[in-house]
Amino acid sequence: MKNILSHLFEYRLLSKEQSKDMLIGISTGKYSTSEIASFLTIYAMRSITVEELEGFRDAMLELCLAVDLSAYDPIDVCGTGGDGKDTFNISTLSCFVVAGAGQKVAKHGNHGVSSLCGSSTVLEYLGAKFTNDKSVLERKIDEAGVCFLHAPLFHPAMKNVAPVRRELGVKTFFNMLGPMVNPVSPQKQLVGVFSLELARLFAYLYQQTDKQFLVLHALDGYDEASLTGAFKIITAHSEQILTPADLGLQTLRSDDLSGGKTVEASAKIFMDVLNDSATASQKQAVLANAALALHCANPSWSLLESVEVARESLESKKALKSFKKLIEE
Repeated sequence: MKNILSHLFEYRLLSKEQSKDMLIGISTGKYSTSEIASFLTIYAMRSITVEELEGFRDAMLELCLAVDLSAYDPIDVCGTGGDGKDTFNISTLSCFVVAGAGQKVAKHGNHGVSSLCGSSTVLEYLGAKFTNDKSVLERKIDEAGVCFLHAPLFHPAMKNVAPVRRELGVKTFFNMLGPMVNPVSPQKQLVGVFSLELARLFAYLYQQTDKQFLVLHALDGYDEASLTGAFKIITAHSEQILTPADLGLQTLRSDDLSGGKTVEASAKIFMDVLNDSATASQKQAVLANAALALHCANPSWSLLESVEVARESLESKKALKSFKKLIEE
């Protein structure tokens, strides 16, 4: 590790192979917590390259407990997190709206590291039980239209990193990796990212695959369609900047998207949305992100059509039914 740290301190880069070897070494307990913290901090202070990100991704996928759910053709709706905006659980809620609309979802998530309430946190509080049992996951995606993949159960090697990430409490390159290392390897994916630079990196890497993807970044810094201004979407075939009006929705204020100050408060917002008793702004933010996921899964649907499909799922309580089925024993 000392040689690698010295190499990086001199503003030099790692190759794809070096990056992969480093992450495997970290994951298998080869390095101390202080060495891991130093390594993570370097990437909090400088940009990551395509080769480094590829190497880290490949290591995670090699070490993970993979699950084949390809028969269900699921989509993952996942943000990198780390945008520092402390919004309510928009992308997690979107998953249930998407599932309620008939598109299967394999959601990859975790507890918040740089935020109070990650997807795992709010779902666990509301009664979800996490598992890596394939038969249970298949039953959930079959009955609820969605299954939840709690990252630590599928990436056991990350136990060496989790305490360091918690202590640092800031976004690290593991935020970037989250959407890329879904153990189901879904062929459809909406990914929200916290910077334009990262949007380009993700788009480049996904364009090397046969995935049906949509990379999303709000130009004012959100890793989702916040509707607080314009946002960029990148697919395999196009790149465009959209406004809330392009979805037939209103422009929102950042305050409208605030998450709760406690897990309990976050969970209340979550259930208010599913019960269609949330504020108009909260509802619109969820509809926007669910619609983009539906458009990603069904490119022949226009954005406006996708919003209406999402609206029907939420207002008919199909999204709520999907959630209730997920948390059933």
